[in-house]
Amino acid sequence: MKKIALSALAALTLGSVGANATTFYQDANGQVFTKPAEGRTEIKTPTSVFAHADKLKFSGVAYLGYTYDDYKSGLTSDNATPYKKDTSDFEVRRAYFQLKAYLLDDPKSYFRVTYDVHNDGGSMDVRAKYIYLYLNNIFANTGVEIGLAHRPWHDYEEHNAWLYRSISKILIEDKKSGPDLSNSADFGVMFKTRTQYFDADYGIFRGEGYHSAGNNGTGMSFEWRTTAHILGTSSHHHPEKNTYWDASFYGQYNQDHKTVTVGTKTENQDLIFGALHTVYNQPNFLVAAQYVYSDDTSDIAHNVSAQSGSGYSINGEYRMGSDKEYKSFARYDSWTPKEEDSSDEKTNRSYIVGAAWKQNSNVEWVANVIVTDNEDGSAKEKENGTQYMVTAEVKF
Repeated sequence: MKKIALSALAALTLGSVGANATTFYQDANGQVFTKPAEGRTEIKTPTSVFAHADKLKFSGVAYLGYTYDDYKSGLTSDNATPYKKDTSDFEVRRAYFQLKAYLLDDPKSYFRVTYDVHNDGGSMDVRAKYIYLYLNNIFANTGVEIGLAHRPWHDYEEHNAWLYRSISKILIEDKKSGPDLSNSADFGVMFKTRTQYFDADYGIFRGEGYHSAGNNGTGMSFEWRTTAHILGTSSHHHPEKNTYWDASFYGQYNQDHKTVTVGTKTENQDLIFGALHTVYNQPNFLVAAQYVYSDDTSDIAHNVSAQSGSGYSINGEYRMGSDKEYKSFARYDSWTPKEEDSSDEKTNRSYIVGAAWKQNSNVEWVANVIVTDNEDGSAKEKENGTQYMVTAEVKF
């Protein structure tokens, strides 16, 4: 009876995905079929999903894992702040569920909603990450995202150069050792230009990112990425199959990024950063490097924000197997916050080494180690130690 009930539930679920749903049939043992035959009865589907769209497309990604943090012991350099206590935990680090609705005559234009499930202090919370309308070819080779949209850089690096978002964010988004300059989505308008030898993403945004509850200042943020495809090819999200060599310039000019108060003085602080990035990829290997410089433009407080400074990131990957399913990878990050006294500058560093097995197009397993070595005061130093991680990246 339990088997029959479960089969019926599966059929009902499958049968409700569209107005033109397939009819399902069940035999006496509970086996479900798509064709009628003697001894099979039709499974009735009393409801169906209906949408005023030519097509609906669903997809999802989840990062499931285990992490053990082995922090250093004793006190940080201020001789007052202890390092964190060791921790271990099973995690759902992130999960994304995405819907695209194709509403217009152009098959490349669509409306997208992506929900982000994340760990917020122990509980799993859901928030919107992307809600935008994409209009294809509003100008020559140029489309536009309107709403809670991509920002120009993050998506490019995570699909072309650093392929392990499941274990670590990219340098400009990293909070533990990096500058935390920007996150991957924001409210605004972004234009996307695509040609054989040149790509560009550029737009105007609120500037605080989709994490923020509201705009901290009154200004907007202009953000950009320009990429030269030196070989005339891009990855199209398949680094294991394509050969490409890209060179990029990206950054942002974020007006009134935050308000800074020191004593009786208050000012609106801009955040300006620029970066150079290059990546060379063949089906067997990938190497990438970038340099980032940022300035918070503060006149009254030179040591308020660790977002001012400079740094670089280098990463590589080697692939083996008939389908390049076995991989080893490494990454090194270095970030030096700007200090008023340049002789007192301290550098934060992180090292990543790991290996991955791509079981199929839906599931990839990753095992890695991250070593954190920060010098930037007790707040960052208490993160120092070694992190051991095992991850299953699930896609559908």
